[in-house]
Amino acid sequence: MDTPQIVEHLSKSLNFTPFNALWVPSSARIVVVGENARGTGCCVTYHLNRELEEISKFETKHSIKCATFAASLYEDRHLATGDYSGQLNIWDLETKKAVYSVQAHDQIINCIDGCGGLNIGKGSPEIVTGSRDGCVRVFDPRQLEPVTCLEPAKGQSARDCWTVCFGNSFNDEERCICAGYDNGDVKLLDLRTNKIIWSTNTANGVVSVQFDRKDIEKNKLLVTTLESKFHVYDTRTLHPEAGFAQLSQNAHKSTIWLGRHLPQNRDIFATLGGNGTLNLWKYCYPMQRSIKDELGHKLGVVGTLESLGEQTFSDQPIVSFDWNVDKLGLCVMAALDQ
Repeated sequence: MDTPQIVEHLSKSLNFTPFNALWVPSSARIVVVGENARGTGCCVTYHLNRELEEISKFETKHSIKCATFAASLYEDRHLATGDYSGQLNIWDLETKKAVYSVQAHDQIINCIDGCGGLNIGKGSPEIVTGSRDGCVRVFDPRQLEPVTCLEPAKGQSARDCWTVCFGNSFNDEERCICAGYDNGDVKLLDLRTNKIIWSTNTANGVVSVQFDRKDIEKNKLLVTTLESKFHVYDTRTLHPEAGFAQLSQNAHKSTIWLGRHLPQNRDIFATLGGNGTLNLWKYCYPMQRSIKDELGHKLGVVGTLESLGEQTFSDQPIVSFDWNVDKLGLCVMAALDQ
């Protein structure tokens, strides 16, 4: 394929620290959440019209660390957020009021993801959160108690959960979550059986996990880490000894804060670095995705990666990135340089 150009259309300076910037579904609007200088939370909506015009803003008691629309109905476009106090809120951006609120964790919510909303994934809408308290919890917005919890075993020290994502939601019964931790652990939990079906350790803190699509049988899992390395796992074939086939790639010469698949083509993804760079990649499948080992077990075969380009956008880490699902190749990102 031709190497794509990476062109910056607009940039905007902010008077707060942004932690998440997201496209408001089916609109030309962007919502940005983060932290004000005085330690309160900030949620600002912008309209994209040649420039980014601020159209709405509200402040919260605690800084907002993470956000998602992915458990919302299209007609509602409610924003779920996790804050520094461990509170999970769902906001109506029109009224600026919380329509759901629960104390999800004892400490900061580092990460959040949704499924079942926006016509993405089968089954009921759910939200997953990960926290510094070491717990991963799944919530159904129709009730206050968590649906399921992934917590440290009794007597085991809590590891900081830095990233979570949904996957495998291709029918009304199947769904899984993946969680990554500060010690390099990656855990895959089957929500139907409520059991961990796979775990590994990347030897570096895991800062981002994402399946290439939520609404298909689990396929490829992208994992990015603190020390200039990301991993792609083919999760279609789980070998009893070798686990999933995987490849590793060095990039950015810094922490790889995020990896995000292009919605219109799940084999293309972006990685975002602590040095302010965006890299584009294409995953190329092997001729055979699995072979039989000497005992007759299926063993996954990993593909290869093709670099599609690199661009520097900041001298600070890019900590948020969101593809537009309606406009191919359009994205929004936020960096710690404000």
